Amino acid sequence: MSNRLALETSPYLRQHQNNPVDWFSWSPEAFTEAQRREVPILLSVGYSACHWCHVMAHECFEDQETANLMNELFVNIKVDREERPDIDALYMDAVQAMSGRGGWPMTVFMSPDGHPFYGGTYFPKPSFMKLMNAVSDAWQNRRTDIENNIAALGESLSRTAAVTPDDSLPNFNLVTRACEQLEAAFDHQWGGFGSAPKFPSTMNIDLLLRRYKKEPSETLKNIIVTTLDAMASGGMYDHIGGGFSRYSVDEKWLVPHFEKMLYDQALLLRVYAHAATVFKSENYQQICSEIVEYVLRDLHSQDGGFFSAEDADSLDDHDHSHEGHFYVFTPSELREILPKNLVKLAFDHYEILDAGNFEGKNIPTRLTHRGDFKRSPEIEEIRKIIFEARKKRKRPLLDDKILTEWNAMMAASLIEAANLLGRKDWLEKAEQNCEFLFRELRISDLENGSSRWMRSWQHNGLPRARHRALACDLAHLVDAFTRLAEATGKAIWISRSIEVTEQLLADYWDEKNGGFFTVAADAEQLIVRQKDLLDNATPSANSVAANALLRLGALTGDEKFSRYAHEILRLFTRIAEAAPSAFGNLLHAVYLVNKGVTEIAITGDKPELVELVKQSWLPTAVLTYGEPFESPLWKDRRPGFAYVCQNYVCSAPVSTVDQLREALASLG
Repeated sequence: MSNRLALETSPYLRQHQNNPVDWFSWSPEAFTEAQRREVPILLSVGYSACHWCHVMAHECFEDQETANLMNELFVNIKVDREERPDIDALYMDAVQAMSGRGGWPMTVFMSPDGHPFYGGTYFPKPSFMKLMNAVSDAWQNRRTDIENNIAALGESLSRTAAVTPDDSLPNFNLVTRACEQLEAAFDHQWGGFGSAPKFPSTMNIDLLLRRYKKEPSETLKNIIVTTLDAMASGGMYDHIGGGFSRYSVDEKWLVPHFEKMLYDQALLLRVYAHAATVFKSENYQQICSEIVEYVLRDLHSQDGGFFSAEDADSLDDHDHSHEGHFYVFTPSELREILPKNLVKLAFDHYEILDAGNFEGKNIPTRLTHRGDFKRSPEIEEIRKIIFEARKKRKRPLLDDKILTEWNAMMAASLIEAANLLGRKDWLEKAEQNCEFLFRELRISDLENGSSRWMRSWQHNGLPRARHRALACDLAHLVDAFTRLAEATGKAIWISRSIEVTEQLLADYWDEKNGGFFTVAADAEQLIVRQKDLLDNATPSANSVAANALLRLGALTGDEKFSRYAHEILRLFTRIAEAAPSAFGNLLHAVYLVNKGVTEIAITGDKPELVELVKQSWLPTAVLTYGEPFESPLWKDRRPGFAYVCQNYVCSAPVSTVDQLREALASLG
């Protein structure tokens, strides 16, 4: 018999609909029930592609004995962290404060009004049973200890909202120090930063690329190229079907956690496209093409949206679930699949070992051929044969919810890659995605003419769009819509970007300290109203907003947008000092402010000039062409020229490709 989660649209929540646990989704009903019974709440947070979430679900939540104890002692709430990152961030802060570490699945015990007092991550059944009994005993017999825990956690949960702005903007020294920290942490043998596990660090690599573009050095080039080559050579990259897994469990980038996330494809596409342009690299162009091919083939909805993820686990022929099963092969399996004359070539190219490189099987890799991605016709034939054979396997679970934040992030990356690599077909897909977001995730109120954005969409949901958008959703929309205006020359996208910006400022801005709160003022309020400040696996809402507002302000000439961006940056002047490399995306905005924004306006019908700008990676420049809109950049302009300006003071207009190339040569 199914539980309440059968009514949810999240694939992760629906995975638990047949558990014997009496699950609630995050809802007023759950808190009311806990208050009625006077018992704690057990909050379990995870996501559909999480391997250890599946392990705990199998060991504990599918187990009748464990479920009976959960139901007896607690009111149980299940949350999809991707749908509700506001809930996840708040209680993850609590878990990290209590235990010194975090991760998923996240397990939190809290009072009936939502205040956490104990938590952790994965628990096997014996430990979980003991823990639940201990927590229940403390709740009944040592309530004062629990109240002390709640009080002690209060300050740590409120720390992001308590950050006060500095009088000055962050200076360029922060960028310099971040680059020095990254250089010190660089793994000279395997690329990347630090030791295992290794994450892509895309925002930091992008920061190094900005520095290299302005001040080339062999040291910076070595860090960037070694890391990008190593990531795309190891097993974290899918050499058969394209796309990246989330991270590598080892220092070599060989063995990934096999889940594939949309946001990783977006961020990695962006950095490889930038590097392809800076280094004129066909290898990186190939990686970009294969990332996009994967996303459009396996994560693209017919409606125009992008799905969230594919699971780490998949089923074998006996319906047993294994991490990475879909992606790995034994030598005998490959011998059966491939023509005899291609077996040795395939084994050599994909470094197939009789002993395997992962639990007796092989992850196809190019580790000992780092950076050599070109495929001969024979190797391409081998890849296609393996790909077709792999298609016959049971695919990993697709998380088919469509998230505003991740979709806008993917659209922005597609737009950049389309421009830099001359792929108009990618730009069409990006525009279709932005149209989908505007049509499906923006809910209009016909009575008063207002609108509000939602975070999550699912084709079979009733309603399809759910959960009020967070600041990160709107910040990425501003970025994507602004970049689409630049790429297409359509003024409607500037208008839509401004509309989203005005809602972001009206509903999320902190009038006291500056910066954006995670949740809107008129949305559901958790026990603390936090701010998203750190650049982690995805860029923070405030760093995305700072970059997007600077660019939108430069295009429109509206100083208000730039002023708000500066107020965001002042929040980081002091807190980024301790560890600037933890604020990679924020430092892109610091770089932009300190170098200054260059405005480029191309008037009339000059496609050759437009294409020159589009195919140049100019991280400190904005572009307008095509349909005019309200902006100093369009005032009193003669048609048929390119105007290159700073603070709307322009150099002499140019009309040829060579003249424009010379004018752009000095830009950072």
